[in-house]
Amino acid sequence: MAARSWLLAFAALVLVQGARSATFTIANSCGYTVWPGLLSSAGSGPLPTTGFALAPGESRAVPTPAGWSGRLWGRTLCAADAATGRFACATGDCGSGAVQCSGGGAATPATLAEFTLDGSGGLDFFDVSLVDGYNLPMVVTPTNTGSSSATAGTGKCAATGCAAELNAACPAGLRVDATADGPVACRSACDAFGDAQYCCSGAYGSPSACRPSAYSEFFKSACPRAYSYAYDDATSTFTCAAGSTDYTITFCPGVPTSVKSTGQNPQAAGLPQQMNNGTTMVFFGGNAQPSSAAAAVATANLLVAVAVTAAVAVSALL
Repeated sequence: MAARSWLLAFAALVLVQGARSATFTIANSCGYTVWPGLLSSAGSGPLPTTGFALAPGESRAVPTPAGWSGRLWGRTLCAADAATGRFACATGDCGSGAVQCSGGGAATPATLAEFTLDGSGGLDFFDVSLVDGYNLPMVVTPTNTGSSSATAGTGKCAATGCAAELNAACPAGLRVDATADGPVACRSACDAFGDAQYCCSGAYGSPSACRPSAYSEFFKSACPRAYSYAYDDATSTFTCAAGSTDYTITFCPGVPTSVKSTGQNPQAAGLPQQMNNGTTMVFFGGNAQPSSAAAAVATANLLVAVAVTAAVAVSALL
């Protein structure tokens, strides 16, 4: 009996170790360098990298361990401080002081791709989330690598994300500017105001109590398949067959864009070198609920922003 138990345990170990894991291909279609950051959830096996640089047009394959869960994102306007050597980014910074994030998560606001591989029902679960705000366009595209009936590109096994450039259209109460570079990111209402109704916390901590707001609708109208607030599950969670699907994560899919509203390449403009030597980040809107007058102005700005975004939101097809 003991020998049989040992054989069963050994067979299970072989199956686990032999299970096919997904490969992420991370591609940069932006007109500027992006530094991907990767963070494993607690209990997930480590990835071979937690951060690196991708020049325009470059891509890199990152294999994942079986059953991996975690998130990845893009950091922009990054550089090492000339005096201290500490590495930092204007958006998506993970606080490690280095190109490798080494267990650090993305500072808000940042566009996030979230994965749980080989989850319930033998499925991979994935989404692109704007719940923590937005800093650059990103789309996740599944590729079927096996004979499973859950074919990539159909049903809930389909591309998702936010292909629209939202920084220039971001409402004033949510917009983040680098003073040398204009709008570089767009905060969520929860991050900007800290109110329970926007954060789906406290009395609003349930799907029935926490509903879309005018602010979350700004993101949803531009990017219908991306998460816009915490309980935006129905249209924003996607699934593919585990073990037979790989994923391509593309920054700035389609026409290359820039984090600068002027369309210039921030590296060519020298911003990364300036960022750690005097360039400051300006957050529009405090960490408190706006007053009635301020809310009225914010709502007016929001309606204008939604109209502008609707005219340019190429991600309406996603």
